[in-house]
Amino acid sequence: MRLLQRQGNDSFRLVYRVDEQIPPYAILSHTWGSEEDEVTFKDVVDGTYKKRKGYRKLQFCAKQAAEDGLDFFWIDTCCIDKSSSAELQEAIGSMFRWYKDSAKCYVYLTDVSTKFFDYLDQFPESKWFTRGWTLQELLAPKDVEFYTTEAISIGRKSQLVSMIAGITGISMEALQGTPLSHFSVDQRMKWAEGRKTTRQEDLAYSLLGIFDIQMSLFYGEGRERAFK
Repeated sequence: MRLLQRQGNDSFRLVYRVDEQIPPYAILSHTWGSEEDEVTFKDVVDGTYKKRKGYRKLQFCAKQAAEDGLDFFWIDTCCIDKSSSAELQEAIGSMFRWYKDSAKCYVYLTDVSTKFFDYLDQFPESKWFTRGWTLQELLAPKDVEFYTTEAISIGRKSQLVSMIAGITGISMEALQGTPLSHFSVDQRMKWAEGRKTTRQEDLAYSLLGIFDIQMSLFYGEGRERAFK
């Protein structure tokens, strides 16, 4: 696992291989923009990350982590070297645990804005609730807080639990931390109904942590084979 560490106001460094002694860290949950927008691992290594539109996500996460007394944070777009298939497979297999072990999870909603009077009405309509990977990002962490695109807090999962249960169809018990093994396979599969991923295999791979499964990943095998 790699973590980002803030250095000053506008610079960051990657801290390599902290698996054995992982310090407290924040973690970001978000929906991806275009490939051209998101900050990548290579951008951080090369120091060119400020050119990307997604740089504001790093700024937000670093600032919020600092306010919460955390020196380190993790963002999927730039803490994983996706050019390495072995590293990508390891990361996907560890993702649920990384979210679960985080001190804070910040959900950054780019489509919910305080520029509009009814921004709280936008919250249930956010595309974040329709994506495959965000299911485990909602369920795994101990402390989840939602933010608008202007980095204004909407509230914690614990405060919004009734609303989130209504939006997602997930039971309040699961949202409040009851072990997922207490829920049937059918119940957990129902939580994932209607969610979308960019790659069809990820519809299955995004559920590995939900079901506590370890398996090899084969992108290109298709959705049906990935579920077998």
